[in-house]
Amino acid sequence: MAFHPVRRYGLSRRDVIKTAVGAAAAVGPFFHVTPARAAKTLKILQWSHFVPGYDKWFNNTYTKEWGAKHGTDVVVDNINLGLIPSRAAAEVSAQKGHDLVMFLAPPSVYEDQVVDMKDVYDACEKKYGKPIDLAVKSTHNPKTQKYFAFSDSFVPDPVNYRSDLWGDIGMKPDTWDNVRIGGKKIKDKTGIPVGIGLSAELDTAMAMRALMYSFGAHEQDVDGNLAINSRETLEALKFVKALFEETETPEVFAWDPSSNNRQMLAGRSSLVLNAISITRTGENDKMPIHEKIGLAKPPKGPVRQIGLEHVMDCYVIWKFSENIDGAKTFLVDYIDNFKQGFMASEYYNFPCFSKTVPDLTQIISMDSKAVPPDKYAVLSDVLDWATNVGYPGYSNAAIDETFNTWVINTMFAEAAAGAETPENALKRAETKMKAIWAKWKDRKMI
Repeated sequence: MAFHPVRRYGLSRRDVIKTAVGAAAAVGPFFHVTPARAAKTLKILQWSHFVPGYDKWFNNTYTKEWGAKHGTDVVVDNINLGLIPSRAAAEVSAQKGHDLVMFLAPPSVYEDQVVDMKDVYDACEKKYGKPIDLAVKSTHNPKTQKYFAFSDSFVPDPVNYRSDLWGDIGMKPDTWDNVRIGGKKIKDKTGIPVGIGLSAELDTAMAMRALMYSFGAHEQDVDGNLAINSRETLEALKFVKALFEETETPEVFAWDPSSNNRQMLAGRSSLVLNAISITRTGENDKMPIHEKIGLAKPPKGPVRQIGLEHVMDCYVIWKFSENIDGAKTFLVDYIDNFKQGFMASEYYNFPCFSKTVPDLTQIISMDSKAVPPDKYAVLSDVLDWATNVGYPGYSNAAIDETFNTWVINTMFAEAAAGAETPENALKRAETKMKAIWAKWKDRKMI
């Protein structure tokens, strides 16, 4: 993750005004509302993007143009990513809030509070073909057959590493064993540690799952049954304990989502798992170190080479939204204009409908800011290795609760710190997850 102050837009705007006048203009051609549901305001809640140019385009250009075309006052509220879950919970409690809310991970636990997005997906599919499997696995519940969210984009999660330091020891961080062995050599020689978090935050959650999956360990099987207690999970825990002891420092137990960015750009980490916000910040702020930061695919584990998406953009529309149809129309129209968003994000937001950016490989293979210019070309085959939270199954409600209560993060942190043996850390996590799985099975959500 990157670090930028919280920005809010339109917080003083008036509340939704219900009116029948101009209903057709407000909702566009894809979805239609009755006069009683017509609205002239569309309220959107989403994060403060880690590439500031995206918010500038989305808030000040795209939504303004869309609003003028549809006779709608579009209000965008940007908040820090860490505040989104609590804000969403507050809106559900009050049964009042924004029309569109964007989560950064699949919000499966809210399935009963949101409208089905199948018609949004269908409208986009008619123009651009099927969405990528990563989007479907992150927003669809095969048990209930409901699309509880709509994903326009995802963010790749490559390795960011100091090419000078790794070159100096003659190694590449292409396997997890090499990350541990090479990371130790660099730390012993220079004092610069590996920077993979072990705290209650988003980046740790993604990094630990990438490592787990590469070891053949999983929270669940393909059918959604709990599968955390395995020999593979135990081996992953033992590996992370060794990785921490040999290559890291205790500060990783208190990291937030921007810590790995700060450490890498300050020259204090040899390797992190993160989106390209690190290199883009270095380039845009003209920090010389950006030329020493290379990008690589996720390290290969004993079973496979696999990584997570860094964040998964998941838009929901509450059932209590005052402009449901306008929100759906906005999403369909946004996919029509997705390439503009891709460029405004400086390749941060990758498309869930690949045909919206048909020349993506060519675009990222030659960048005017990057050193070398083809630095971002490593992301061209991202769909071959990026997977969803909950792989090999879907991102269901049990996976969502496990993710947002940091059960996996805590398990690895306890083992790495020596607070628990790897075996006991695994047992503790399994106990918590059994209760979570039982709850959602009782509710017939998994």
